[in-house]
Amino acid sequence: MLSKKEMLWILIITAVLSISISLIETWETFFLIVLAILIILVINLVAKKAMAYYLDSEIEIAPWGIKRYGFKPEQQFRKPFPAGIFLPIIVSALSLGNFIWMASLVFEVKPKVYKSAKRHGIYAFSEITEGQIGLIAAAGIFANLIAAVVSYLIGWPIFTQLSIWYAFFNMLPISELDGNKIFFGNLILWSFLASIVVIAVGYALLLI
Repeated sequence: MLSKKEMLWILIITAVLSISISLIETWETFFLIVLAILIILVINLVAKKAMAYYLDSEIEIAPWGIKRYGFKPEQQFRKPFPAGIFLPIIVSALSLGNFIWMASLVFEVKPKVYKSAKRHGIYAFSEITEGQIGLIAAAGIFANLIAAVVSYLIGWPIFTQLSIWYAFFNMLPISELDGNKIFFGNLILWSFLASIVVIAVGYALLLI
């Protein structure tokens, strides 16, 4: 289900986020964070791939890259800035580990035309819609929130907190992040998910 390239990106982002989060932590805490981040990323990706398969499409992940720095057409970087790799480390270093940026991976969707034609007929509409892309992104957020609840019940608070924060940052409706895909794909779904995530963040800050 996961390609070698995707597994490599997951390992790289796991390392980046773990280092950013554990700048002032012990080695023991660092390895627990590495394990938690790895599981969180895999859960998110597997859920998205499962939803994409159901929608007769497939996805491929890559680090989040910022292509533009302004609103004018010419205000673009020659090559996308790999924000998903550098932003977590920069933010963590500037805040001395007090603030962590966790949105690092994005995905692209490709419809499987042959499957769509087989299921719906040769002249069926085979392009993936914004609504369907939003559902794929939402599947990852839902999976992370469910994992947060399970980890809380079994007594793994650090996983619960990181799952909630990962969902929170990815729900931001900016650039190519999941939140942007959900926002433009289904505003009602985004509002519902955003409300749950905000409540979860408050719970994580006050009670965990």
